[in-house]
Amino acid sequence: MLLGKINPILWITLGLSCTFGMGCQPPTIPETFASPSNSPIPNSASVKTSPIEYLGEFQIPTGFIFQDTPLGGFSGITYDTQRNLYYALSDDRAIQGPARFYNLEIQLNPLVVTPIGVTPLVDQSSRPFPSYSLDPEGIALTRRDSLFISSEGDVVQDIQPFIKEFSREGKEIQSLPLPDKFLPQNSQGIRDNQAFESLTLSPSEQFLYTATETALVQDGEPANLEKGTPVRILQYDLTTGQPAQEFYYLTEPVQTEPKSPDGLTIHSLVELLAWDETKLLSLERGFTEDVGNTGLLYEVSLQGATDIQPIESLKDVDIQNIQPAQKRLLLDLQTLNIPLDNLEGMTFGPKLADGRRSLILVSDNNFNPLQVTQFLVFAINLEE
Repeated sequence: MLLGKINPILWITLGLSCTFGMGCQPPTIPETFASPSNSPIPNSASVKTSPIEYLGEFQIPTGFIFQDTPLGGFSGITYDTQRNLYYALSDDRAIQGPARFYNLEIQLNPLVVTPIGVTPLVDQSSRPFPSYSLDPEGIALTRRDSLFISSEGDVVQDIQPFIKEFSREGKEIQSLPLPDKFLPQNSQGIRDNQAFESLTLSPSEQFLYTATETALVQDGEPANLEKGTPVRILQYDLTTGQPAQEFYYLTEPVQTEPKSPDGLTIHSLVELLAWDETKLLSLERGFTEDVGNTGLLYEVSLQGATDIQPIESLKDVDIQNIQPAQKRLLLDLQTLNIPLDNLEGMTFGPKLADGRRSLILVSDNNFNPLQVTQFLVFAINLEE
C-alpha cells in the first residue's frame, strides 16, 4: 500500500485494526484515552504508587511506502513542542532511500500516528550521504531549530561514528569531537553496531548526552545471562562544544535464555532521555533468538557519579572505587503482556490534562516484514 499516495490513517485502538479509506469504518473511540483491550489497564492502587502508567499502543506494518521511501527503521525520535510534531530518525544507511528522518503527527486521544513529511540528510555541501557511509541512530531537537544526530558508523568498513548538528531542513551544520577512546582502533573503542544509539539534550540545553550501547573493547564484554555490560555515558557541554564528563553505567544481564545453546542473545542500552540536568530515563533493550524482545525502563541519576573521563580502560581499575550512575527500575515492559518489538527510540510528548508528561517509545522494525513499527505511550511523573 502506498501511504504517500492515498494517505490512509491506521486505527489500532482497543485491540481493533482497520485501514481507514479501504472500505471500513474506524472503531468507536471512547471519550477518554484507553489502552488496547489486550493490554492491562493499571488499577487505581498501582496508578497511585507508580510513577509511570501505560496508556496504549499503535502499530504501522512493515512495507508502507511514504514519499517514495520505505517507512521504518525508527531508531530515534524527538518532539517539537512549537509545532506539535515529532521527528523520527530512520537508521536506513542510505540504502533504500536517502539518509532521512520523518515528520510525524501523533494524536494521543485517540492514539493515531500519521507521517506527514520526509527530510533527507545532506552534508555541509548539500550533498546526500553516500550509501553505507553512516548509521543514524539518535536524534535530539534544540530550541534554535537544529537537530543533533548520532551515527554508529561501521567498524568493519572503517567508517567512524559521529555526532553532528543539522538544520531542521536536514543540512549538516557542524560535528562534535569524539574522545579517542571511543574510536575503533588498536584493539579499543566501540564495537560494530553497538555504539552511539542514544542521544538527548538536558532541559537547559547546556548538556548533550549519549552513550555506547555496550562496553568499549577496553572496558569489558557485552552482556550475557550472568552479568550486564559496562557502558559509558558521554556528556557534552554545548557552551564549549567539547566532551565534559563520562559516567559508568552498568546494564542488566540478558533477560531470557535462548532455546538452543548457541542462540543469539543481546541486552544493551539503546536510549537516554533527560528529565533534568542530571536525571535521565534509560531504555535497555534485549533480544533472545526464538524467544523475542525485552525492555527495561529506568530512572537514572548522575548526581554524585564518578567522572571516568580520565580512565582509558575500566579493566585496569578497581571498579569498586567508581561510583556508577544510580538506576531505579520504573517498568519491565514485559509486564504489559503485549508483544514487544525492537524498541529503540524514546521522547517526551505534550503534557497531559492531569499535568503528567506523555512518554512515547518507538521500535525499529529493521525493515523486516515479520516486525512492525510499534509506538507505546505512557504517562509519567518523576517528581513524587
